[in-house]
Amino acid sequence: MKTNEERLEEMLKHLESLSHVRAEQIPEIPLYMDQVTTFMEEHLKDFKRNEADKVLTKTMINNYAKNNLLPPPDKKKYSKEHMLLLIFIYYYKNLLSISDIETLLGPVTEKHFQTESPVSLEDIYPEVFSLRYEQKTRLVEDMKQKFQAAEDTFSQAPEQEREFLRLFAFISELAFDVYLKKLVIESLIDQLREETPSPKDKKRR
Repeated sequence: MKTNEERLEEMLKHLESLSHVRAEQIPEIPLYMDQVTTFMEEHLKDFKRNEADKVLTKTMINNYAKNNLLPPPDKKKYSKEHMLLLIFIYYYKNLLSISDIETLLGPVTEKHFQTESPVSLEDIYPEVFSLRYEQKTRLVEDMKQKFQAAEDTFSQAPEQEREFLRLFAFISELAFDVYLKKLVIESLIDQLREETPSPKDKKRR
């Protein structure tokens, strides 16, 4: 069985190996559905929890369009801007509800998806993802601090139980951190929802 130190080291190495899809990797020419799913599978496979999981399916894409997360394709083809939105959706969907994603992406799609805005989606995408480098560094340091704090717990527990209890404490620390950040994100999205009518509301007018 792995020690907690070995688990942490393995996890940090995995985090270091992860890389987002760069805008220049996305084809400039529109893609059909099968080409979209193949591209996403190849470029986001390292983020999958299980080998058998699918990064993106036709059903998912159709549901995103149905729920106003993704503009419809043009003659069954998806543009580079569609691909950028799909990548944002991929990261959000494990944390946020469909409704929350719609609220968050709605203004971006309306103002920057194939519009005359001086700031295009191709400008927004690399700007947002440029933040990930510093974030990853901060995340690694934060995880190390949380791990050390967990390693200082349960000093009075029986030795055969101590390793698991400390791992449990570490996982709980991480979970509480994610929970609090999720609350903050949801609160910000609720504020945005109050200030910005949804596409459905606009259609009713």
